Amino acid sequence: MTALDDKINQRFPGLVVRKDLVKAVKGNAIVPSYVLEFLLGQYCATNDEASIQSGIETVKEILRKHYVHRNEAGLIRSNIREKGRWKVIDKISVDLNTDKDAYEATFANLGIKKVIIDSDTVKAHPKLLVSGVWCIADVEYEHSEDKNVEPWIMGSIKPIQLSKFDYDAFLEARAGFTTEEWIDLLFQTVGFDPEMFGRRSKLLQLMRLVPFVERNYNLIELGPKGTGKSHIFSEFSPHGILISGGEVTVPKLFVNNNSGKIGLVGYWDVVAFDEFAGRQKRVDKALVDIMKNYMANKTFSRGVETLGAEASMVFVGNTKHNVPYMLKHTDLFEELPEKYYDSAFIDRLHTYVPGWEIDVIRGEMFSSGYGFVVDYLAEILRHMRNDDYSNRYKELFTLSSDISTRDRDGVNKTFSGMMKLLFPADNATEAEIEEILHLAAEGRKRVKDQLLRIDSTYPETDFSFAAQDGRKVAVKTLEETEYPQYYYKRATGHDEPTSADATDISGTLTSNAVRRAAEPKAASIGPREEHKVFSENQKGVTFADLFWPWLEGATNIIVTDPYIRMFHQVRNLMEFIEMIAARKAPEDEVAVRLITCPDDVYPEKQKTNLTAVESASTAAGIKFSWEFDGTNTIHARHVVSDTGWKISLDRGLDIFQKFEMNDAFSLANRLQAYRQVKAFEVTYLRKSIGSA
Repeated sequence: MTALDDKINQRFPGLVVRKDLVKAVKGNAIVPSYVLEFLLGQYCATNDEASIQSGIETVKEILRKHYVHRNEAGLIRSNIREKGRWKVIDKISVDLNTDKDAYEATFANLGIKKVIIDSDTVKAHPKLLVSGVWCIADVEYEHSEDKNVEPWIMGSIKPIQLSKFDYDAFLEARAGFTTEEWIDLLFQTVGFDPEMFGRRSKLLQLMRLVPFVERNYNLIELGPKGTGKSHIFSEFSPHGILISGGEVTVPKLFVNNNSGKIGLVGYWDVVAFDEFAGRQKRVDKALVDIMKNYMANKTFSRGVETLGAEASMVFVGNTKHNVPYMLKHTDLFEELPEKYYDSAFIDRLHTYVPGWEIDVIRGEMFSSGYGFVVDYLAEILRHMRNDDYSNRYKELFTLSSDISTRDRDGVNKTFSGMMKLLFPADNATEAEIEEILHLAAEGRKRVKDQLLRIDSTYPETDFSFAAQDGRKVAVKTLEETEYPQYYYKRATGHDEPTSADATDISGTLTSNAVRRAAEPKAASIGPREEHKVFSENQKGVTFADLFWPWLEGATNIIVTDPYIRMFHQVRNLMEFIEMIAARKAPEDEVAVRLITCPDDVYPEKQKTNLTAVESASTAAGIKFSWEFDGTNTIHARHVVSDTGWKISLDRGLDIFQKFEMNDAFSLANRLQAYRQVKAFEVTYLRKSIGSA
């Protein structure tokens, strides 16, 4: 186990489980993860390997005996009849039979209906009345000569969810973790290995949890297939429900005017619409109108009566095109169903999670570390829905006065939700508050900037915020940084600045000026002294763009980087040499010298890899050599050449996030421009020719 896993077990004994165990016990059971973790939490909430293996066998035995597979329902029904009583794990829903004035349960997999259930049980668990709840139940069989009497009787029922928790103990245990450790714990709880993701990617995925912790929160995530958009809403919590976007009706979602029965928003904390995208989807306009009113006012009408609810709304769907295509031709909401492609609906969204920044899920991304039993965390999040953290930044930062009330609400609710997730004890530093506020403002800005493309009546909005010392923090979306030549497109009729020098308050060129500034100029200007900052998850960054304009014509290049040790770091070095080989004249020779530090763990492997780089370089007329720093204390990372330039990199050559290196059919493997980068900075400085 890692040091983090040890700490998790020490601080939260009995409330955590090893995340890879879910796959170990699930088999072919079509059952949500929180059901399995409920059982694993009872028998495997330990770090003792022998106890874990014993617990796994116990859980498997429980599932084997009591989980109802649809194709074995007949056998289970027979067991109940022959034995008189049997415990089953099934999804149970309840309806009121008004003719009999009695509540009747339906077992989804077992295939039995009209099972009498007492009203006290229904009152204690009202979600039984809406879409059903996974339960462990005792079912009895009692034959009757009366054909109108069903033989099935509900003996006992226990919804699979936590019965109680100690919130103060939760806060006390949280205090024992650093921010980075806590983020990793939450990330492992969701099921992913934090080592495979950068900080921004972790925070973006954790934003999916905000609807569980924030009332009446409206979130949308659109992006490529396979990024796990719907996983949290189907598997993570017994307080959320995932439904197909095409299966929604007004009675199902809000209220049935004939029966008076309240819909999903009255019973669930989160209602998520899966496969929401699709221009051709048929949508009831009345549903859209009620949805817009509910998302704005938290209310809906039943005849003359107005009702309120607290359910957050989540919309997830796939995009057909990549981001630059959408920005050039349409907008980032292009895949919404036609009736939802409406500025009034879009304006009610508090944040837009950029699904294209989240990598397609691969097998090695799943965690084998410890995380909360998800039902425990689900109850914690539900408890925190009563709190409001939206004012926690106001002593340190002030939002721009340009931000409207609706924009401000979007920023505040996202900020509040993320603060509850990461800093429930309200112990964030100023830098951490700034990071969360920036992320919250960016999510709402993404919504607003696309509205400017759709509806010309929406004004330009400055989403910056100011620190107490007067420092201005400009907020940009990542796609704004990557594709400025397309990003600032506006709806027809929108007034754009006519001045070539038009700037926003942060000094950034806007509109037409930005498009002109984004046009290629390197050929006319040439390499110059400058400082560049790259954001985490940014794409389109290559060694050729970073280095070649400053290295062109060099015959002697020295790379100083203490961390050319692991395989991926040596591969980065090889790609640096490939860049030189592809661009220098075939008849030219270039000497590349590496100064690095020895690998204390696998020194021989490091030497073998560097020797392989030396051998491969020779064929291209590149004389590669290396030396280990004798003091083993170098920290600077830079590239110096005899062209008179020094290029300082705070991460050295290790700028790319992890990607699948063994996939020969992955563009990220073949082309650097398709990889996401870590956050890094680079500075270009002139030096005297011949100086070190």
